[in-house]
Amino acid sequence: MYLILWTITLGTARAEPPPRLPLLDPATVPHLGAAGREDYARFLVQATPRAFALSPEGAWGWAAAQPDMAATEARALELCGSWGGSGCRIYARDLEVVWPGQEVAVPPPIPATPVQAGPGWSLMPDNRFFWQGPRAARGAYVWAHGRAAGGQDSRGSQPQPHVRVFNNAGYDVLRFDRDPATDETGAAAAWLHEALRTLRARGYARIVMGGQSRGAWNALQALDTPGLVDGVVAVAPAAHGARGSPAWAWALDDLHRVLAAARSPAARVAVANFTDDEFDPDPDRRAALFRGLGRPRIGAMLLIDRPAEVSGHGGGADARFTFRYGECLLGFIEGRLTGCE
Repeated sequence: MYLILWTITLGTARAEPPPRLPLLDPATVPHLGAAGREDYARFLVQATPRAFALSPEGAWGWAAAQPDMAATEARALELCGSWGGSGCRIYARDLEVVWPGQEVAVPPPIPATPVQAGPGWSLMPDNRFFWQGPRAARGAYVWAHGRAAGGQDSRGSQPQPHVRVFNNAGYDVLRFDRDPATDETGAAAAWLHEALRTLRARGYARIVMGGQSRGAWNALQALDTPGLVDGVVAVAPAAHGARGSPAWAWALDDLHRVLAAARSPAARVAVANFTDDEFDPDPDRRAALFRGLGRPRIGAMLLIDRPAEVSGHGGGADARFTFRYGECLLGFIEGRLTGCE
């Protein structure tokens, strides 16, 4: 396995969370010691539903992505108790602090309707994330889901955990949802261009386009228009089916054309490839194509190539990927870092 880090790391600076969101400040959590606050930081990048429990003795436990909130809270309380906590109570639930005496409800003023939509697609604010609006937000992160081989409907699916690192740092999160009945690669690329132009017109200071699989492929296609995006995070990009697909015969040629069409000299692009990806026809050749993407077609390139921590087409959804690379992706896209240690 290989890990290609395009350039050296300039530093380990972490983006400070918006000060008006108490949930994001581990220092305000009562009773916790250093280890507990470190684990609370891990909790903050978990998917919802999520709950963090603690006790006056300093024991804690958290759970995420259980079937529902009741099950999530029960598991968090169970874990807190298993570590010696008595009187364990829920401190945080999803985006809110609910600890007695420190209750801070932050109902995000998220629009209930799409920012833009057309037949077969929508650009939808995700209410599982903090929302600040174009004037206050640090930027917008648009997430594009993949296209399931079996035709399942992925609309509304929760973005991968690294997106929460961007949200915690002040980015609004929107989903680029597509109807599987009409979600063809070329059509989706055209829809996405329209959606991103609208988002830019709304006044966001920075626009990041991210995605998984076919969504990541569409994100790379957005690079053909200067100024459409400021950053791209493409996780396991693919558009030609899984192992055995006849489309593999021209998959690399199509990828070459997508990358050759890039005309975004200010955009910073991060790509993650994984070992044992059943949608990757030739890992070495594909990595070489990404290594060839650079100035003047884009501003900077970061290739995370087959990291040891995770594998498979869904490696980006693994929490270990976020723990290892989430802050790095944020720092790279914002220009504070040039690589990952």
